[in-house]
Amino acid sequence: YGQLIIMVVYLPIFALGGVEGRMFHPMALTVVMALLGAMLLSVTFVPAAVAMAVTGKVQEQDNRLMAGARRGYARVLDAALGHPPLVLVSAGVCIALSGLMAMRMGSEFIPSLDEGDVALHAMRIPGTSLTQAVQMQQALERTLLQQPEVARVFSKIGTAEVATDPMPPNVADTFIMFRPRDEWPDPGRRTAEVTAELQALAARLPGNNYEFTQPIQMRFNELISGVRADLAVKVFGDDMAVMEATAEEIARVLRGVAGAADVKVEQTTGLSMLTLDIDRSRIARLGLSLADVQQTVGTALAGREAGVVFQGDRRFDLIVRLPESIRSDLDALKRLPLKLPSGAHVQLGEVASFDLRPGANQVSRENGKRRVVVTANVRGRDVGSLVAEAQGLLAQRVKVPAGYWTQWGGSFEQLQSATERLKVVVPAALALVAMLLFAMFGNVRDGLLVFTGVPFALTGGIAALWLRGIPLSISAGVGFIALSGVAVLNGLVMLSFIRKLRDGGVPLDQAVRDGALARLRPVLMTALVASLGFVPMALATGTGAEVQRPLATVVIGGILSSTALTLLVLPMLYRWAHRHGT
Repeated sequence: YGQLIIMVVYLPIFALGGVEGRMFHPMALTVVMALLGAMLLSVTFVPAAVAMAVTGKVQEQDNRLMAGARRGYARVLDAALGHPPLVLVSAGVCIALSGLMAMRMGSEFIPSLDEGDVALHAMRIPGTSLTQAVQMQQALERTLLQQPEVARVFSKIGTAEVATDPMPPNVADTFIMFRPRDEWPDPGRRTAEVTAELQALAARLPGNNYEFTQPIQMRFNELISGVRADLAVKVFGDDMAVMEATAEEIARVLRGVAGAADVKVEQTTGLSMLTLDIDRSRIARLGLSLADVQQTVGTALAGREAGVVFQGDRRFDLIVRLPESIRSDLDALKRLPLKLPSGAHVQLGEVASFDLRPGANQVSRENGKRRVVVTANVRGRDVGSLVAEAQGLLAQRVKVPAGYWTQWGGSFEQLQSATERLKVVVPAALALVAMLLFAMFGNVRDGLLVFTGVPFALTGGIAALWLRGIPLSISAGVGFIALSGVAVLNGLVMLSFIRKLRDGGVPLDQAVRDGALARLRPVLMTALVASLGFVPMALATGTGAEVQRPLATVVIGGILSSTALTLLVLPMLYRWAHRHGT
């Protein structure tokens, strides 16, 4: 039953989808397969090996460490059994405090990795020529190399015509590689501090907007949410001008939120467009149609097929249009002749007015609807608390017009999706565990007593996260899931032995005390083996340790609290629950 309960506890991890599912499915599958293998060996190989290797009577002996632990535990257990109200109130206060701590803790999707390098996404005015973009990029690289911690800088301007990664010449990715830490002027400085100084250096150069992130994190954000920043507020609607104005209001509010950095509005305008306002009444009096004027302008500016040129077995369309010097000269375009039905000519400037105004640079769509995105990176704060504060401020200060709506994206969207899925699957798995306990003990009362180990375990996990300053995340959630099985197993071991003593006719008080003392070693061994295995993960400092640290911290803290409370509270609860029994 114990192995089956642990396997059931891991079922919610298989319900995770997307990035979090790809990260934790292998771990859950490994645990389940290992448990199945252990169960198979325990009923086949182990009995045969014991029969062959163990002969004669086996004497159980305690070492000095275990004997001392049992004497100390006996004194603490007697004190706890002698003061039930105090112990129960203390346990209830611990659970309540952990609940308050969980409500005040921040949240994030997956902890950010410290990759050791920085990626910079540079955005310039739409229409910037490739030559000018290269010059601006070279100036940026020279400026960034002034930072003593930087070893080298290289960039990529635009991309090839790859559908999965479109990027015009006015956009560039810059990768900043740091020196080894022992070569830094101050090896104890955090990467975030150096990044802030790099941001200040880059801000000196005009004509650029920047987003500072990390190479893997930038691609990770883009793959899961379509934007390269940590956070995105998407404005949906029809009128680009209204969407742009709403996005600018949202950006102004986000810039005032602590922890929001690199707040930018997607560049949807800024490309100069030549607009012709044709005087329809005048061209009608002259005998021209709107199509006649548009055809002439289109031929002059865009070109028109005039024939075909053959070169061997190859053919090329012959396109005629005005030379570049005339097409870029507004006065020359105004003198463009239009042929009238009478055979006379009139200049284009006499029947149309020219206006050079900023136009749309790009029109982004998502699920068939136009959108404008406000992006921001999160620094020095968790995503959950930042979004909660920002949502409150946006509700007060930004009025979204009717027919338009906003949607939060980025890592927060993934956090919401995973959280909503776990809200359904985790209770279902715990309910299944409770049913297995009821089936094993044959009554609801003892099953509920063992199940009390779950809130005791959650208490320690939350306290451990709070002490280390780690926010709640999907990694921590997976730790809580794994912890629940171990917590239930500890209670199962102790309660089963107490019931065995009771079935043998031992009085209630003696059975509770003797059973708790007899199961001290199995409970401690289970707790030590499970917790010590996670110590390297909890203390790791290398790349990728940020994802493992919350999981390990939760398991270690939860096992410690669950073991302590199981050894003290569970015997007392059993005695209270069976005080009127036989």
